[in-house]
Amino acid sequence: MGQFDDKTALVTGASSGIGLATARRLADDGAHVFITGRRPAELDAAVATIGADRVTAVVGDISKLDDLDRLYDAVRARGRGLDVLVANAAVGSFVTLEKTTEEHFDQTFDVNVRGTLFTVQKALPVLNDGASVILVGSTAGDRGVDAFGAYAASKAAVRSFARTWSTELKGRGIRVNVVSPAWIETPGGTAAFGDEETARAVKENVAATVPAGRMGRPEEAAAVVAFLASEQSSYVIGVNLTVDGGTNQI
Repeated sequence: MGQFDDKTALVTGASSGIGLATARRLADDGAHVFITGRRPAELDAAVATIGADRVTAVVGDISKLDDLDRLYDAVRARGRGLDVLVANAAVGSFVTLEKTTEEHFDQTFDVNVRGTLFTVQKALPVLNDGASVILVGSTAGDRGVDAFGAYAASKAAVRSFARTWSTELKGRGIRVNVVSPAWIETPGGTAAFGDEETARAVKENVAATVPAGRMGRPEEAAAVVAFLASEQSSYVIGVNLTVDGGTNQI
């Protein structure tokens, strides 16, 4: 018996990294998981990894409201509602204040802020009472990281959403919490460092500064998401739980 038997979950941005690890963890624990992402080939690979009988994939971009409507039409058609919503999809890249463009700002906020807001808003009719909503933030939202201003601001907004929505949705027993990772080794995150040699050097430098002595694994972030999605965290509401190897805590 799994802790999510007979439950239905949705994970956005689930074709790789933390999103894929989370979808797989929830499915392994018994949930039927809807996943969405922008790239069909990667989404197909995610389905193969998770198991076709345990997952429903819907290609889409959370910054496009029509795509969100199609996603929730698929959830509604299954007739079971949603017990868990993990708003994970996000974009981010290093750009200094001096070099920030309108296009960079708009892309970051369209996905990370606007997309997250409408992902949750449009889920409301299919969210079951007592559901758990987990927003994926970042420790960058609480720090001043060089060349990461737009991304950090977008993740600070996500943290703020959780506080407000926890209050607005308490009447339905819907809990909203945030998981804020840092230094998780994912394909997208590693690519942001540059070429392979640069990425290797960055990872070595990170390992020297993280109390845990290494970068985290997507599965470690997924385990925290699963905790917040489960009844084990039934008295946890509105928190921002960091998954950073102690970097921002010690």
